[in-house]
Amino acid sequence: MRQRSSSSLAIPLFLSFFLLISTSTSHSLTSTNSSLIRKTCKKCAESDPNLSYDFCVTSLQAAPNSHCANDLRQLGKISIKLLRRNLTNSRSYIKELLKNKKMDPFVRSCLHDCFDLYSDAILTAKHAIEDYKDKRYDDSNIGVSSIMDAATTCEDGFKEKEGVVSPLTKRNNDIFQLSVISLSIINMIRLNHGSI
Repeated sequence: MRQRSSSSLAIPLFLSFFLLISTSTSHSLTSTNSSLIRKTCKKCAESDPNLSYDFCVTSLQAAPNSHCANDLRQLGKISIKLLRRNLTNSRSYIKELLKNKKMDPFVRSCLHDCFDLYSDAILTAKHAIEDYKDKRYDDSNIGVSSIMDAATTCEDGFKEKEGVVSPLTKRNNDIFQLSVISLSIINMIRLNHGSI
């Protein structure tokens, strides 16, 4: 009976020890990754006045797999994937808006233009990710820059008629800022070879 008691005590002790080690390792990785994100966003915001540091940190921390990023290069890939995901969500949102049959014809036309711009931008983001993975940073930079232009062009279309308010201002601004983050990281990698 004594062996059963000591053996039954050993298992909970081992599990407690294992949980303690895995929790501290997980916390350590999270702290390191959070530090990488904060340092990266600080540099990104310093290099471009159009980027909000808080937006950068919040966006990258919320991105899937950002907690696994060990270096700037991995964080860059995550940022471009986040940009692509945002483009895809925005295009779906535009598609929903276009279902409104009573919409002003000018606004409908602008939304169609934005839908086309974002459809092209999604494909461009896919290529930008591939270029990035293959270390063709100049090509990736060009792709992300064109996505940034798409967001600006979409927003500017609504301004062509006085009194029209864009229903996409926040989304266009988010895509613009996500593009700035990706471009900043790409440029940091090109200049510093992946170190912050």
